[in-house]
Amino acid sequence: MKRLASILLVLSITVIAIAQDSSQSRAILNKTHSAYMLSDGIKLSFTSAMGEAGSNDFDSQKGEAFIKGNKFRLEMEDMIIWFDGTTQWVLLKDVDEVNISNPTESELATVSPVALLSIYKEGYTLKAPVTKTVNGKSVYSIDMNPIAVNSDIKSISVAVDKTNNRLVQVILTMSNDLLTKIDITDYNDNFKYNDSEFTFNKNNHPGVEIVDLR
Repeated sequence: MKRLASILLVLSITVIAIAQDSSQSRAILNKTHSAYMLSDGIKLSFTSAMGEAGSNDFDSQKGEAFIKGNKFRLEMEDMIIWFDGTTQWVLLKDVDEVNISNPTESELATVSPVALLSIYKEGYTLKAPVTKTVNGKSVYSIDMNPIAVNSDIKSISVAVDKTNNRLVQVILTMSNDLLTKIDITDYNDNFKYNDSEFTFNKNNHPGVEIVDLR
């Protein structure tokens, strides 16, 4: 936020500038979010890295996301996550266990690029978009901060491709300084998914222990 001006005239100019910056960032994110929500099926390939903010030691893994509206399925090396818009199933491959929950918006944001895209709509201040290069692409970089002082999320940085409004990168920093970076390496929106693809089917995973956390 801009420093408080010493006179009312400068203050009023500053407030107008902030409103314009926020409006521009919101318009960019609206286009990106709408494209995700209107598609019958999107497949993303991504790399996810997690570690302490400011550290060079990150745990990274590759994965794929299958998305339809606010529903998704994430397939990674150590887990599979299904979300049908309300309920989430997390299959932990190493222990053959499925955890069932109704996740909060903040919890969804740690695993889903789409959830991160929709989180900006309320409760966040948006900074002006900055043009930079991320993963070899010219992007709008938009920083967001929660209004609530007790939020689990400290900050979010989103990079959107300037040519097609597609998501390129998301960096999420939690209040405990745990940082998650998601880089989108491939994007294909020519799919049509059935809703059943976003729910866990126990018949396909015999012997798995189910833990209901709801």
